[in-house]
Amino acid sequence: MPIRIRSESEIAMKELLNSEYLNKLEVLAKEKAEEYRINKPFPHIYFEDFLPAEAAEAALRDFPEPKQLAWSEFNSPTERKLAFDVAEKLPAAVRDVLYFLNSRPMLQFLEVLTGIGHVIPDPYYVGGGLHQIKRGGNLEVHADFNYHAQLKLDRRINLLIYLNKDWKEEYGGHFELWNKDMTQAEQKILPLFNRCAIFSTTSTSYHGHPTPLACPPDRTRKSIAIYYYTNGRPEEEVGEAHSTLFQQRPGTEMPSAQDTVRKVLHAITPPIIVDAIRKVRG
Repeated sequence: MPIRIRSESEIAMKELLNSEYLNKLEVLAKEKAEEYRINKPFPHIYFEDFLPAEAAEAALRDFPEPKQLAWSEFNSPTERKLAFDVAEKLPAAVRDVLYFLNSRPMLQFLEVLTGIGHVIPDPYYVGGGLHQIKRGGNLEVHADFNYHAQLKLDRRINLLIYLNKDWKEEYGGHFELWNKDMTQAEQKILPLFNRCAIFSTTSTSYHGHPTPLACPPDRTRKSIAIYYYTNGRPEEEVGEAHSTLFQQRPGTEMPSAQDTVRKVLHAITPPIIVDAIRKVRG
């Protein structure tokens, strides 16, 4: 009888559906629910080693490079990134992580952790799926769109999983959580491999990574983004449906295209060249 070699997808899904891992999620949600609720500037939390190790490794190995897919490219003063949300066209191990994150065990985990009931996944992955940011890219501080027009549901929870191995502090790309008054970032999370950030979304849950990415030219900031919804939301959160609401940070102006180019060039130019330019100007 020939030996059958299991695919990356089979290995990843077996790990994701393993009863030991599902039990871990159940316990984690109960243990961290209070911490999630009281964290500032709005309910949030992050976990290390969130996915089973083999599933995370397989997802990273399968994560497409910028030239391997027809990525949607955002290139404006407020955001410079790549996105892809057609799950069925993705390599198996990445696709199956996306499918798992929309599964019943994950919804149950999120309901207990966040205290938000009757959570509904988005099979279309609108605005989510895979995100990838090249050197010099950024995402200004913002509140997300709050209403899924196709499903007619309210957006309530964001889940982000980072897939960046050996990511150094100086590369930047921190996920920043800002207070409602936009006076300061109260939390900054480095996008390390298999680190998962979860937070409740409202029209004032301001977040982003505004500083242009300074990673080496052959690296990108890779992440998986999943958004969750409910049919309605608490009365105090109800408002008009809106798209992304970009915010102005203290001491800055909403960036023009010229400002964005200048910041990107500064982020990716080696310090020795920057010093030389300053000396010439002097």
